[in-house]
Amino acid sequence: MRKKLFSILFALSVVAHVKGWSETIRITTNETALVLQTAQNGRLYQLYLGPRLADGEEYARLSPALKSKTDGQAWEAYAVSGTETFFEPAFGIRHNDGNMTTVLQYVSHNVQKISDDVTETVISLRDALYPVQVKLHYQAFAKENVIKSWTEISHNEKQAVSINRYASSMLYWKRSQYFLTEFSGDWAHEANMSTTQLTFGKKEVDTKLGSRADLHVSPFFTVGLGSTPRETEGQVLMGTLAWTGNFRFTFEVDNENGLRVISGINPYASDYVLDPGKVFTTPAFIFTYSEHGTGKGSRDLQRWAREYQLKDGNGDRMTLLNNWESTGFDFNETKLDSCMQEAKFLGVDMFLLDDGWFANKYPRESDHQGLGDWQPTKEKLPNGVPALVKYAGQTGVKFGIWIEPEMVNPKSELFEKHPDWVIMLPNRERYYYRNQLVLDLSNPAVQEHVFGVVDHLLTENPQLAYFKWDCNSPITNIYSPYLKDRQNNLYVDYVRGLYKVLDRIKAKYPNVPMMLCSGGGGRTDYEGLRYFTEFWPSDNTDPVERIFIQWGYSQFFPGKAIAAHVTSWNHDASIKFRVDVAMQCKLGFDINVKELRPEEQTFCQQAVATYDRIKNTNFGGDQYRLVSPYEGNHSASMMVSTDQQQAILYAYDVYPRYGENLLAVQCQGLNPAKKYRVREINLMPGGKPGREFNDAVYSGDYLMKVGLDVFTTSKLHSRILQLDAVE
Repeated sequence: MRKKLFSILFALSVVAHVKGWSETIRITTNETALVLQTAQNGRLYQLYLGPRLADGEEYARLSPALKSKTDGQAWEAYAVSGTETFFEPAFGIRHNDGNMTTVLQYVSHNVQKISDDVTETVISLRDALYPVQVKLHYQAFAKENVIKSWTEISHNEKQAVSINRYASSMLYWKRSQYFLTEFSGDWAHEANMSTTQLTFGKKEVDTKLGSRADLHVSPFFTVGLGSTPRETEGQVLMGTLAWTGNFRFTFEVDNENGLRVISGINPYASDYVLDPGKVFTTPAFIFTYSEHGTGKGSRDLQRWAREYQLKDGNGDRMTLLNNWESTGFDFNETKLDSCMQEAKFLGVDMFLLDDGWFANKYPRESDHQGLGDWQPTKEKLPNGVPALVKYAGQTGVKFGIWIEPEMVNPKSELFEKHPDWVIMLPNRERYYYRNQLVLDLSNPAVQEHVFGVVDHLLTENPQLAYFKWDCNSPITNIYSPYLKDRQNNLYVDYVRGLYKVLDRIKAKYPNVPMMLCSGGGGRTDYEGLRYFTEFWPSDNTDPVERIFIQWGYSQFFPGKAIAAHVTSWNHDASIKFRVDVAMQCKLGFDINVKELRPEEQTFCQQAVATYDRIKNTNFGGDQYRLVSPYEGNHSASMMVSTDQQQAILYAYDVYPRYGENLLAVQCQGLNPAKKYRVREINLMPGGKPGREFNDAVYSGDYLMKVGLDVFTTSKLHSRILQLDAVE
């Protein structure tokens, strides 16, 4: 009776509200405005999204057009299913009585200033007939021109309800045409950029892989508004979902050529059962709107990430030597001691021990066994991990280690002891991906186990400096012994279980850096990067392929978040070319140093020292992509320090044509009034720079309008130039 009375009173308050006045809500950065407004029916609509107006009162001029928006064409801020919505909804529910409709009406909103730069707006919506509440959250980052949005869903019905749509964001545009750039691929072929026009109907970009969710498509996109996305001009929306699991982006062009963009968890096989009083919080959708192309959008997102999202975003990163390419599974203490000596010889900060160090009943001699048994293999490492950590310290380098704690091989002691901890169908033949299965992180006991893997290693080895956290399998054989009759909650609760583990690790060991590795680019999202300092973009370390891969990821991530290792892949490329490509990002080596020629060893030592010298600009500067590898046989980009005192220009000749006509590369981001001394760095021993790169001085104006002749007709040739402002 009390609930019924409340519903009646609420409905009356809504009627009184819409008859008397409307509410306008502005979510603004220094450059962009998202304006929402209630209409005569009490519901909330998007009024405007675009460049911020100098006079905020002028948004009211758009209000008359909203008054007629009471049918399926309306731009409802969080459109629901089952009513007059003609197109894809943001929210869908099945109530206790079987009714599948909800009408969300505005209740209130509040604005909180979190800092001088960040403002959070929370808008409360409610159904007048059912006790269902939705809160829309918007965080606006003024200087970075980024908006972060997410949703909280709750109810007070007598029993659990099922929600089948629960988007994080719903945005609208009205332009003459739209072009979508998506980032897709496969293992060793990640983040390929392709652009298509969006015409009438729906285009969905999604994944259903569960854990290694980004294997085929990345959780970010760019939409060109009015024209194809370009680097330095044009209107673009750039968005990404902070979720380490299944996601879906829906782009729907309607019959009036309006575009709806809906972002969130993929509801595939995930009609989520939500108990009364519980809150379902969606992941954050992070976006920026740029009037000056993708380059400006990328710089805004990268600055935002370093400041607010990436773990230790403004901190340092360690160079390293990994043993995988040189030893694979075949190593012992003696070999690893030698690798640590090579790390010291190179001058890197750390040695990283990769896969193959664990399990005894089923020793990890291949990827067919041992996964899940995290005790050092006595035959390989009779003195365990502590002896390795100790020897690394004596050698003068730090020690890091590889783990894959979410996974298990059927041939393991863990599987024999706890088959009930594994996501696995009880009555069908199992399908194995990379000879392994996924542990059920919806289960608190499994969460405890996974946390224990890390906790034991760090308790036993307080000097352990780094984790490479791998995840090589999607979720297959989809059944949770723990969730029983709530199987549709698995995809969501798995990721939430992972976050619970990572929250505990971060709380107890806040300063331990970790790499988010997932067989390459299987996990490349900003929620994961709250816990990880960098991610592994691809197992493909061919420098030519990495130019394309790094170009794709640079659209949304700063270089310091992208791990790039120098390996023996592509013997046609010189060691200099391989190092020059990796130096754009977070530098590491995965190579047998002893197999390099003496002059190559010397070069690598000098390159590490050079990298350390310029990393402040590399890590904290603004990125400008100058020449796209997608548009020819060359590529170039540059990093410019925020004070414009230094810039680093990277230029690559990939496969130029014979007698090709070469064009000068025009710099960006410099101070036109300053003079810059240009010199070539990272040369091979005995190498000499070209005349124009040997301490020649140019104005920033000249460098940006005329440019430098950095390209050649030599295949797999590279240059790195350092530009320093002079008085």
